Order: sequence, then structure tokens, then C-alpha cells
Amino acid sequence: MRTSIVKKKLRRDEAALVVCLHYTDASIHEMTSLMGFDCIWLDLEHHGYSVETATQMMRAARVGSSDILARPAKGEFMRMSRLLEMGATGILYPRCDNAEEAAEVVRWAKFAPQGQRGADGANADMPYLMMPIGEYVRKANEETFVAIQVEDADAVARADEIAAVDGVDILFFGPGDFSILSGFPGQMDHPEIQRAMEHVAAAARRHGKHWGMPCFSPDHGRKLLDMGARFLAHGADIVLLKRALENIQAQFSPLGFHFGS
Repeated sequence: MRTSIVKKKLRRDEAALVVCLHYTDASIHEMTSLMGFDCIWLDLEHHGYSVETATQMMRAARVGSSDILARPAKGEFMRMSRLLEMGATGILYPRCDNAEEAAEVVRWAKFAPQGQRGADGANADMPYLMMPIGEYVRKANEETFVAIQVEDADAVARADEIAAVDGVDILFFGPGDFSILSGFPGQMDHPEIQRAMEHVAAAARRHGKHWGMPCFSPDHGRKLLDMGARFLAHGADIVLLKRALENIQAQFSPLGFHFGS
């Protein structure tokens, strides 16, 4: 059972930095983990790859030190359990509505007495029947972290009750969906975004939990850290590649090269 870098940092009130990898080439995950990023975010909510494909990317990442944060879709509790067995250290659960749903996530992510997760032991997390079952259960409960996303106004209003759920480690504010659902899509400097951030931060602080969100720049990151955020997500492989290709276009257009669309 791997020791979670994220949980180790959070226990010391240090910030963890997460990078999102969308592409399914395992070498990208291997390289990122070898570079020492705290955590790699695998998104199975918005992408079509399978748990089997995710398993290969997690396996590649295990050569380095990075945690794996896996995001299933809303309500995919059985998939969530399999992602943990394949080696995810954390679960990022999207579009949580209330404390009852957050408690259900914890039940599927934690073994008894904290939850009701089913045990197998023949997968990468144990790993492969190499630990005594009692030690495995204890370590899994200690090292697996649960991040609950609050992404609409109602969920933000219930941030206190969600943060109060035993087993929830992190409140993760989703400004993208929040902006769309609130009627100002993509306006990340909207006053309602700031108010929501402050509400989530205060709820986490009251209940001794951590909070975080996507970080748009180093300056934005400093602001979040000053607000007490300790779980920051920045960067994605698709964004980095797109920017690099746009730079090539900008450099070669003056030479007479033209690009479709």
C-alpha cells in the first residue's frame, strides 16, 4: 500500500499541487510521476477511456512518486471502488449535492469501521496479496483521501454540512461548472466566484478539513494559499500541447504558412 504524498503534506498543513493528464499515453504519466509532481488527476467523468486503460496509466505512474487522483462520474460508486483497487490514492467526486451523498462516497472509499468498502486484495493497491489483510485495511483507510467537489450554488450553501462528514478530507470548489450553472459562464473574476470561494474556505476551516480548487496562475495560486487552500490543481497536458502548437503557428505564419480553421 503506497503512502500518499498528498495526505502526508496535508497532515503538515502543506500545499499539494495536482496536474491533470487527459491523454492516455502511459509514458506521459510515467514522466510526470518521475518529475515528482505531488498528484496526477485522471478524469473518468469527462473522458471515454475505461478502468482498464486507467489501470495502465496508474501502473506507469507507480515508477515515480506521484499520487493518483481519479475522478469517476457522479453516482459511479462501484467504479470508484475499482479505481482504488487499481492504485488510485484519492477520489475526486463530482457534483456532490449534500452531506448524504458525501457520506455515501466515504462508505465506498473506506473499509469498516469507517465505511463499507469491499475487499479483494489481489490488485495493485494491496499489492497483489502481499500484505496481511488487517494491515491492508488499516493502511488503505489511512492513506486514501476523499475530495468532494462543490460545483453549484446549492452545494456551496451546504458546504458546512458536507465538510462535517467524517472521512471527507478535502472540499474542492469547481468554478467552471459553478459559473455556468450560475449564469455567467467562464467569468472567473465574477464576485459570486469570490464569495463561493470564501464560503467553502470558511466551511473547511470550521470543520478542520482542507479545501482547494483549480489554480489559474502563480498569482492566483498565492491568493488561494493565503485563503488557506492546500490542494491546488494547475496545468493539463492538452492545454500545454495546444499552447505549444499555437506558438508554432504564430512563429511560422509570417513566413507564409497558412493553417486551416
